[in-house]
Amino acid sequence: MAIELVYCADGNRRFAEIAVQAGFRYGARLPARGLPFAPWFADQDWKQPNRSRYMAELAKHRPVMATVLDWETEEQLSEVLSWAEEAAQYVERVILIPKVIGGIPQLPRRIGSADVVLGFSVPTRYGGTAVPSWEFDGWPVHLLGGSPHAQMRLAHYMNVVSADGNCHNLMATRFCEYWQSGKWIPVKPKQEDAIYVAFLRSCENIMAAWRAGGV
Repeated sequence: MAIELVYCADGNRRFAEIAVQAGFRYGARLPARGLPFAPWFADQDWKQPNRSRYMAELAKHRPVMATVLDWETEEQLSEVLSWAEEAAQYVERVILIPKVIGGIPQLPRRIGSADVVLGFSVPTRYGGTAVPSWEFDGWPVHLLGGSPHAQMRLAHYMNVVSADGNCHNLMATRFCEYWQSGKWIPVKPKQEDAIYVAFLRSCENIMAAWRAGGV
């Protein structure tokens, strides 16, 4: 399975169009309004989960991949699998996100008609996982968030099949910088549509770097 890169955001059609034209899949946190594309990947608000609303959105959009409730405590496993069983009705791949050290052997490889992919939350200020990367050995892995170079480093140790993020969007809009070979490089601020130029360069460079084997 080739690595699928996902631009995960909602709201700004122009950014989404740039990413999709560069080869990214489109992803969104559901529920969301005004989606410019049907989401190929769906995520839910792990800090404030709302199962009924999320499942209704999965039923509506039928993405290829979708996350479910993070598995954060041992006692939570039955609830996580219950979410996954419901989500499996609407997707081809269910992403289980283990955050319990030593817990991965308890997880199934398939749920209903859907394949199971493990989600690894790349450590950032927003979130992350304490489960070491070697515990994911032998599993297909989806990387959740993080910088492009952090994701590429992890791919040397894990069977990464897909990765999502919008770090390059943030760097373009806040600092007018684009990603190249693990560095952030500024675009001249007087250049017309500078933030979109930066974002396009990032998308193209990130895609090329993954195809070349990372940094």
